[in-house]
Amino acid sequence: MYTLEIDTAQPYKVHIGTHLLEQVGELTRSACGGNRAVIVTDTNVGPLYALPVRVSLEDAGYTVDVFTFEAGEEHKRADTFLAILEFMATHEFTRSDCVIALGGGVVGDVAGFAAATYMRGCNFVQVPTSLLAMVDSSVGGKTAIDLEAGKNLAGAFWQPKVVIADVGCLATLDPAQFADGCGEVIKHAVIADAELFEELERTPLTLDLLMHDVSRVELLVARNIDIKRAVVVSDEREASARKLLNFGHSIGHAVEACENYRLGHGTCVAIGMVAIARAAVDYDACDASIPGRIERLCRAHGLSTASTCSADDAFAAALHDKKRAGDTIDLVIPRAIGSCSIATTDLATFKTMIEVGLAPERQ
Repeated sequence: MYTLEIDTAQPYKVHIGTHLLEQVGELTRSACGGNRAVIVTDTNVGPLYALPVRVSLEDAGYTVDVFTFEAGEEHKRADTFLAILEFMATHEFTRSDCVIALGGGVVGDVAGFAAATYMRGCNFVQVPTSLLAMVDSSVGGKTAIDLEAGKNLAGAFWQPKVVIADVGCLATLDPAQFADGCGEVIKHAVIADAELFEELERTPLTLDLLMHDVSRVELLVARNIDIKRAVVVSDEREASARKLLNFGHSIGHAVEACENYRLGHGTCVAIGMVAIARAAVDYDACDASIPGRIERLCRAHGLSTASTCSADDAFAAALHDKKRAGDTIDLVIPRAIGSCSIATTDLATFKTMIEVGLAPERQ
């Protein structure tokens, strides 16, 4: 097992390994205390993992309730968020009790937002079960729900008390779900770790690798979390350096909305990374070889880098991006593999960059 310390204003530990679901109770007891726990999960993950997590929590002395909602990004909305709060209030949870987010990024986001707001904040534990959630969304304290106007527009920064990533859970993902998580893995390599990028070029992170070398996958998950840890610790509330973690997201989130969330988040990030890299080449901001390398690596991990979304529709959706400020938006530009910078860009230029990046002849 790997254990990483996240030294934010509220420090916490991230545990990465196998057979950790059976330790959720013990690790939660150590990090949170309290008497009651609510497992928030969805209809995909709950049938697989809610029982062992519940047993572990009960063995650690917790009274446990389970709240399950329909799986899917379309349910990361206000009605689910409010239903969790009403459930907790009805079951007389207190500020010293715990919300356990058991699932992927959608579960972690909406459960975390509920924890951040119930009685102005209660204990929160992340138990990510998808690759995307393990390497990205479970660490860093971002919680949110989607609004009609766009993704993650209502939320709060609320750090978990502990993150418990059982890599064994990845074996129940289908190939598309596993590949989707690789979008964030590749993003981390582009922004901060050229050696990791080259390693992934030699040996892609796949379900087959998980089945044959789980310890290698544990290490890769830990390396990705360590990249995010370094960024988050330097800028917990996204005032500057943390924006680097949004590489590929401004266009990616727009594509996600245009596609009505039919494409996975990691796939949309892949599309966004390649698109912004193509545009950066046209503006002499990065070497001409970079878009091709990113695209080939995404495809090697089973990620599409093409979208049928029009540039006009993508731009309209991108206007709701949280990184927009008036007539400008902060974009992450790949200067080299392993090195990116933040460029404040006027919206007219951004629209042109979307047109260049998503042009059919470039895809």
